[in-house]
Amino acid sequence: MNWTPEFLWPLGIASAVAIVVAIAGAVLTETGAWYEGLKKPSWKPPDWAFGPVWTTIFVLTVIATALAWVAAEGTGARPLIFWALTINVVLNIAWSGIFFKMRRPDWALGEVALLWASVLSLILVLGSASTWAGLLLLPYLLWVSTASFLNLRIVQMNRPFG
Repeated sequence: MNWTPEFLWPLGIASAVAIVVAIAGAVLTETGAWYEGLKKPSWKPPDWAFGPVWTTIFVLTVIATALAWVAAEGTGARPLIFWALTINVVLNIAWSGIFFKMRRPDWALGEVALLWASVLSLILVLGSASTWAGLLLLPYLLWVSTASFLNLRIVQMNRPFG
């Protein structure tokens, strides 16, 4: 990484956005009695793992964003990068709201499919500007894949909802 202002500005902006997304997700995630009462598969990651995993994903996404933004200078790819990131941010926050606040894991299952597609889009869009950026996003795809299967099993084990 080249610690020039051209890199530090997108790094700082992406960091600020990641902090907002993390706070929004935390505010929307209520693991109270309703969540504790849900049946969950035995392979569910332990609750303590979610914070460190999401922190790692956010850090990698921030770095990937800055790398791709700098690499895309003069290529015309920046608007596509911006919109791919914006859509992902909205879907990332929305999942927590649908699953936890609305208490609709069934609806969240449909939404997480869109989130997964947005992560794949990020890998392709950012990866086309910077190979490293795309590679840094692979843990995000793996985690959302795991979350998707967990969401599916929770729906199967607890339906109906609403």
